[in-house]
Amino acid sequence: MQELAEVYARSLFEVAQEHDSLDEIHEQLGEFADAVTENRELQVFLFSPYFSSQEKKDGLERLVEDPDDNFAHFLELLTERHRMPVIFRIRRAFDDLWAQERKQLEVEITSAVELDDDTVEAVGKRIEEQTGQTVQLSSRIDPEILGGIVLKVGNMVLDASVRARLERLKRQVARAAA
Repeated sequence: MQELAEVYARSLFEVAQEHDSLDEIHEQLGEFADAVTENRELQVFLFSPYFSSQEKKDGLERLVEDPDDNFAHFLELLTERHRMPVIFRIRRAFDDLWAQERKQLEVEITSAVELDDDTVEAVGKRIEEQTGQTVQLSSRIDPEILGGIVLKVGNMVLDASVRARLERLKRQVARAAA
């Protein structure tokens, strides 16, 4: 299913690039996927084999307000080929392609205590300098890490927390005792 989603996402992405509507389609895809996520009845309607492709297309026309023509055709294609259940994976794959194109990198900083804004921004700027990408920064507090920080940069994780150090030490002691 993931490969299928990536094929559809890349196709939509390339069409959006060709027609200079990448940001618009990115936004419309996100809004549509969010609407489907939040509405169980809509999921049943779009994913159920009991409704015909034509009924689903008619419903989509009423549901999606003023869509980009290419996005509307894309939704019709998913409906005709009974691929609508893959919409969430398509969105994730499209989001990844869009972030790469826009050179955006998601960074999440997790700390045991709240960090001041200057520290968070300094970490973000340092990552921007090293990667050459625009950082979308978020931070959260997790007292369970005890101290230090955990950095999630894109899909990589750098765990410099006290909890991780203690777990490594525990494994080393267990190996030495064995």
